[in-house]
Amino acid sequence: MSAMSRREFVKNVAMSATAAGFISASGSELRANPLGLPIGCQTWPVREMIAKDFPGTIKQLSAAGFQTIELCSPVGYAEHGFAGVGKYSGAELRKILADAGVSCVSSHFSITELRENQEGRIAWAKDVGLTQMLVPTLEGPKKPTMDDVKRAADEYNKMGERSGKAGIQQGLHNEDFELTTVDGHRTYDLLLGLLDPKLIKFQFQVSTISEGYDAAEYFAKYPGRFHSMHVQGWSSQTKKIMPVGQDSLDWKKIFTAAKTGGIKNYFVEMNLDMMRASVPYLHKLQV
Repeated sequence: MSAMSRREFVKNVAMSATAAGFISASGSELRANPLGLPIGCQTWPVREMIAKDFPGTIKQLSAAGFQTIELCSPVGYAEHGFAGVGKYSGAELRKILADAGVSCVSSHFSITELRENQEGRIAWAKDVGLTQMLVPTLEGPKKPTMDDVKRAADEYNKMGERSGKAGIQQGLHNEDFELTTVDGHRTYDLLLGLLDPKLIKFQFQVSTISEGYDAAEYFAKYPGRFHSMHVQGWSSQTKKIMPVGQDSLDWKKIFTAAKTGGIKNYFVEMNLDMMRASVPYLHKLQV
């Protein structure tokens, strides 16, 4: 999620101040689940914990049942609690993750840091062992023209080409700019048409169902265009974020469509208690 959207997001899903909600998962809960993929989580919701104790936070996420994590860049997200991650070398980060029993192949980067020094950020990603670099948004105007969308797509295609040459897949999340419209057409759909499928993959934010963006529909409509998703439960009755499995979404349908969409990993992204409460359901979900 983008910095702006993340701030709005956490207003609706108040972040727990401590890790008290975490409980250790049993051995069976640590095995792979829907689509045979490990249960993952985004580290944004625990950014305040990460700012204080990165290794300890990762251990607690592992104890909660998460097998893989998605980071946020210590450069692009420095002011949001991730600056301290930058003090570790790639080897040190890999050891911290391995010691906790989790893996990490993906991280979010701001489009600004890629504009300013994409080569340097690629070097950091490779040092950490990442294979996916995501940007939350291309940061276009709130009321874009078609030319604005084309310019954004052209810039990002070039970034995707540079990343691809380094062996890293570039990917786009859907926030802010991507949820605008141009002459009655969704900017997100326009970008799916303008961004090169060989260079750019997409990461779907499931909670955008609140804006009418249905994950299963997009996975079916654009096969092979997605490589990951951010998972949030959503109640159509209360219009609020809920733990996965305690909501109104058809998760079997979503994960079945995810096969078509090309999903390679997924990351739960809610407050601590909700993330923990989602693990048992995801563990049992068979697709």
